[in-house]
Amino acid sequence: MATLFIADIHLCAQEPAITAGFLRFLQREAPLADALYILGDLFEAWVGDDDPEPLHAEIAAALKNLHHQGVPCYFIHGNRDFLLGKRFARQSGMVLLPEEKVLDLYGHKILILHGDTLCTDDVDYQKFRHRVHNPLLQWMFLALPLKVRLRVAAKMRAGSQQSNSSKSLEIMDVNPHAVSEAMQRHQVEWMIHGHTHRPAIHTLDVSGRPVSRAVLGAWHEQGSMVKVTPAGVELLFFPF
Repeated sequence: MATLFIADIHLCAQEPAITAGFLRFLQREAPLADALYILGDLFEAWVGDDDPEPLHAEIAAALKNLHHQGVPCYFIHGNRDFLLGKRFARQSGMVLLPEEKVLDLYGHKILILHGDTLCTDDVDYQKFRHRVHNPLLQWMFLALPLKVRLRVAAKMRAGSQQSNSSKSLEIMDVNPHAVSEAMQRHQVEWMIHGHTHRPAIHTLDVSGRPVSRAVLGAWHEQGSMVKVTPAGVELLFFPF
């Protein structure tokens, strides 16, 4: 009995080693689980479900195969793939979840989310996030020709990289008050998230209660997952 959590795989055609590692994970580790949760940024970028990029179809088929093996897969949008929609979800067999979800697994009450909403010290990013999550703006963007969307996405990624290079690591990390507020609001003992690329398990006190926060790592040089079982919560790493 085990449920697996991953995030920040950042799949793209330019990183075949990461793709191969993820596909191997879906073939070996994932079929043994009760369920798989992907907490955002499965892809490096997403400009619409109509993008004919072959990698997308390959990943959808692999996830669908996992679904056919009886392992449900759930997805929370990240800051890179927040436009991933119902069409790809159907193709892959994934179930789309809201940005925050509380699970009761083997007696553990767990809040899962991508993690970017916790980085409240990064005011510029939070303003940007608020804008791009506007449903009308998203509808207008998705109505543009694919070539235009790809150019806009590339320009936005370049701008994001330049902006982040001048920010301190503390600003781009989670805000402790935001973490405590979310855990208190949902009355959970565990939080699991990604986004910050700082894998670790932290212990903290929320209103006199001892709680824990597990942070997933990005799949840059190795795989990272959180494994939840009746015995507890583990952060694990594995080679591609």
